[in-house]
Amino acid sequence: MELRHLRYFITAAEERNLTQAAKKLFISQPPLTRAIMQLEEELQVKLFERKARGLELTVAGSYFLLHAQQLLERLDIIIADTQHINEQRKTVFSIGFEPSIFYGQLPLLVRRLRKNKNLEIILREMTTHTQLHALETGKIDIGFGRVRIKTSGIEQEILFEEPLIAALPAAHPLAERPPTLKELSALNIIAFPPGPGPNFASLVHSFFYQRGLKLNVVQQVNDLQTALSLVASEMGFTLVPEQVSRVQRDGVVYIPLAEQHITSAIIASRRANDPPSGIMRLTNIILEELVENRLSGRYP
Repeated sequence: MELRHLRYFITAAEERNLTQAAKKLFISQPPLTRAIMQLEEELQVKLFERKARGLELTVAGSYFLLHAQQLLERLDIIIADTQHINEQRKTVFSIGFEPSIFYGQLPLLVRRLRKNKNLEIILREMTTHTQLHALETGKIDIGFGRVRIKTSGIEQEILFEEPLIAALPAAHPLAERPPTLKELSALNIIAFPPGPGPNFASLVHSFFYQRGLKLNVVQQVNDLQTALSLVASEMGFTLVPEQVSRVQRDGVVYIPLAEQHITSAIIASRRANDPPSGIMRLTNIILEELVENRLSGRYP
């Protein structure tokens, strides 16, 4: 099996038409047809059903397409990183993170790692779901998120549980004391959009729904800074992780909740079967220290 077989197969699967696929590959149709047949013979499975309207993937073909795409995507990343390392003579270490985590101790981790002059740190903002795919394809080496998702080949470690707090307009009466979730449910909430599977937005909503409380979502935003700006404009409140309170914003106050155990986990995701590199071992050592500082109440 050659790489061209995979590229030809992926293009044919995406176009669902051999003629169109051949044009896209800048080859004639006969060599494309032969390549697909050779691939099917080597795999000993049928990848396509030939229909009058074009090609249709079999169940086996759909499975093979997914993994062939991931394989080539990872290969492209490896090639790009290899070229980068050759140019910079540095080891590349990529970190995926959810934005709210960058208000805490993640910058300290990055700062410590950057002291290694032979290390190139690449930061990629992404959701936990995206991080898992990026780990599988080699786009990142470690991810930091807030959602526990079981995925084969990925291990997730809960570093600590972080309290959620209310971000309220400074002049609001509830800003004078810790509010209850019931009191907050009577206000407009500035929420983050839901996505596929569990995420921070669904976690926040679950705390209210479990208590039989409904939320009045006045606005959905993708960005934490936008949410805080809307709070400052007195449009409503939002719940944020405790470390976000380090972001000082005129017109916004951060108040702990009356209820206890309203928390969001900080989770580190890594590839499960990879032997730890020297950089990963260093990362784990620094993480242990930062987590210990957090749990003991010592903030650097």
